[in-house]
Amino acid sequence: MEKEKLKALIKERSLKVADKPVFRLSSGKFSKYYIDLKQITFDPEGLYMVGEQVYQMIKPFNPQAAGGLTLGADPLAYAVAFISYIKGKPIKPFVVRKEPKEHGTGKQVEGLLKKGDRVVILEDVVTTASSSLKAVKACQRLKLEIIGVFAVVDREEGGEDNLRKEGIKLYSLFKLSELL
Repeated sequence: MEKEKLKALIKERSLKVADKPVFRLSSGKFSKYYIDLKQITFDPEGLYMVGEQVYQMIKPFNPQAAGGLTLGADPLAYAVAFISYIKGKPIKPFVVRKEPKEHGTGKQVEGLLKKGDRVVILEDVVTTASSSLKAVKACQRLKLEIIGVFAVVDREEGGEDNLRKEGIKLYSLFKLSELL
């Protein structure tokens, strides 16, 4: 029921559909479909709903931390951390910068993590999974155990296959075909 409410909210606020490929994606490809999940994650009710659904999706895997590449994964990680704390099963958030810091400690991954922690990589939308793989590689360099990539929406455009080639499984709340 709650998942269906989130699906309806995504369709109402986030999904843009055009007659021809006019939306340029971060991958550089053009598409007839654009999903702007910030219209959900920047809203208190939407953030709660997506955080709860992502938490339910990752809970069976018992991760110690959840995060991903900034900016899309940030609100997801914080929402999951908050909800997991309220439910008595805290999951720490973390953020992966696109590039390591050029000052201070030079970190690319920020969070209260230690070698061997079991983590999930979060994504708002997966197309080719290049952002997910960047986050995976940064976490692997820290010797974190990657459980998988968990997305709100899988655009079904090769991301799952690209992750599988790297030995990573993709889990998603929704597939684009379910939203159309």
